[in-house]
Amino acid sequence: MFPGLARAMMASILLAVTCWAQKPPVTPGAVPPLPADIPGAAKHYSVSIMGLLVGQQAVWTAPDRSLHIFYQYNDRGRGPKTISILKLDAKGVPVAESVSGNDYLKSPVHESYARSADVARWSSDFEQGERKPAAQAIYVPINQAPWELGLLAKAALGNGGRISLLPEGEARVERLDDLKLQSSSRQKNVTLYAISGLGFSPTYVWLDDKGAFFAFTNSWTGVIPEEWESARKQLQAAQDKAAYARAAELARKLAHAAPHGLVFAHVDLFDAQSAEILKDQSVVVIGNRIRSVGPSNEVAPPADAEVIDGTDKTLLPGLWDMHAHVADNDGLLNLAAGVTTVRDLANDIDTLLARRKRIVEGKEIGTRIVLAGVIDGPGPYQGPTKVLVSTPEEARAAVHNYAGLGYVQIKIYSSVKPELVPVIVQEAHELGLRVSGHIPAEMTAAQCVEYGYDEIQHANFLMLNFLPDVKNTNTPARFTEVARRGADLDLHSPEVQAFVKLLQDHHTVIDPTLSIFENMFTGSLGQIPRGFQPVASRLPPQVRRGLMSEGLRPPPGLEERYRESFSRMMQLVGLMYRAGIPIEDGTDAMAGFSLQRELELDVQAGIPANKVLQDATMNAARIMKMDGDLGSIAPGKLADLVLVNGNPVDNISDIRKTVWVVKDGVSYKPEELYSALGVAP
Repeated sequence: MFPGLARAMMASILLAVTCWAQKPPVTPGAVPPLPADIPGAAKHYSVSIMGLLVGQQAVWTAPDRSLHIFYQYNDRGRGPKTISILKLDAKGVPVAESVSGNDYLKSPVHESYARSADVARWSSDFEQGERKPAAQAIYVPINQAPWELGLLAKAALGNGGRISLLPEGEARVERLDDLKLQSSSRQKNVTLYAISGLGFSPTYVWLDDKGAFFAFTNSWTGVIPEEWESARKQLQAAQDKAAYARAAELARKLAHAAPHGLVFAHVDLFDAQSAEILKDQSVVVIGNRIRSVGPSNEVAPPADAEVIDGTDKTLLPGLWDMHAHVADNDGLLNLAAGVTTVRDLANDIDTLLARRKRIVEGKEIGTRIVLAGVIDGPGPYQGPTKVLVSTPEEARAAVHNYAGLGYVQIKIYSSVKPELVPVIVQEAHELGLRVSGHIPAEMTAAQCVEYGYDEIQHANFLMLNFLPDVKNTNTPARFTEVARRGADLDLHSPEVQAFVKLLQDHHTVIDPTLSIFENMFTGSLGQIPRGFQPVASRLPPQVRRGLMSEGLRPPPGLEERYRESFSRMMQLVGLMYRAGIPIEDGTDAMAGFSLQRELELDVQAGIPANKVLQDATMNAARIMKMDGDLGSIAPGKLADLVLVNGNPVDNISDIRKTVWVVKDGVSYKPEELYSALGVAP
């Protein structure tokens, strides 16, 4: 899975990217057609992902003066298709709205809002409410079309730059830059605005010289008038300049150096080598390296060093998230949660390399990033990547290009032709690269292991190995069929035992990403997912609200069945741990908080907490052959450390209680990082 349009655009659907539709479209196309009944006078916008056209937005005013917005896109068979009908007041603020169609997960959408002089009421498939609104307030639909960002920005600008949000929150709008666009004989003056209050960081939107929506764009997606598609790069460059300046300012304020050294005194130290707690230890950091480690009564702090009292606290090596897709905000969220290294398993090459460079140069707060490059095949369910291969020559060239850029791993995605899998594996291994991935359509996990996969991403593909009739593993069936039938898996069957033996023989590693399947299979519409319940009250209102629309929607009567299938998935992972198969801790979901939940689920699956912590530190570094510098707290190693209240070996949930984080010798205070994201400490 990849970060998606929903995540980049609106906090209210930040996590939709981790879920898929219940039913695949019958005959999907790369770009869905516009409905024939859209008026000819409608304003048309292109929707693109990674520069590829995937959908449209159309806006028009009906004879009754109501505003209509049609919005759709196709992201590997998922994606919304909605029609929004709005009634605006004299200031252009919506006083009534209805949204119908389907959401990103292909579930039906029924959403409405109406405001009178005294009360505002809203209703959707999972929430309803009413309140007496502020004099100037605007409703934020869960299924919001990009064009509505223009309405929000214009309303706030007409109210001194801020406006109350319904159901809750406040948006603030700041003017950032003006730009003159030119295409052929046309010219256009547009202005960039930053909207704060919708998510963890500002949402950027371009308005035209009349104050109406012109474009929404970022490194992942773009929504822009069809006749101005050629201007997207110019818009993006100006927007990047503003975003990079903000990131650099945050790095200047929130990254704390210790020029005379840093000492963690009287800590209980998690020794990742032995997976044991060493009592009353002190650790000295000089520059970006650990200078000394030992009993507190034997370690003398350097003169003028900054000393942190670790009494009743546990010091661990920095945590690893082995399945990330790095995006904006991830650096702050991860470091605040004690995650100092991530392995990026698919991203835009140019964007990721540029971000990694900014982090190294101190111009952006972020983790260490280990590079893994994705390869997919063209087709209606292809991943949103430019690296698509159809022939052995193209496959080998893609592997060589990644290797030349410093990537250390190849991830095979879901639409790669089966006959190209051994070609990619062989070429990657000859160049010293690891190979992992999804299980491509028409293949089984066992076949991929036999071809030489070093690891498998996602526990659903492990279960699909025992559902050989599910051939289209590049479609949403790879989730829904596991949810429907996974509970029937007999873990004591000869087939399961043979597969476990195959994994053992090939030393295959498993990256189960349990937290996303917990959200998919056990979530209930209108409820906060279990893993986010401990932190939901701390999150920005619109982010918290978006969490309530997560997950697959089981057919009536199958809710318990879906939950049983997740339970069986957990049991399968526990069985594999007991069989000695290495387990990674990766998330493929919201940064920081999801890794903490992943560790909790590992413990629930039957892995002892000390072994879970070892997997998330030393074993991760060993897998990536970086254990010479990372993964444990020892003299000479890089200073990546996390201090937590309590003892996560005794109670794994104490891993959520971060109080101090060090990455490469630089200190970060979680409360400061969370504050910058609008998250309460």
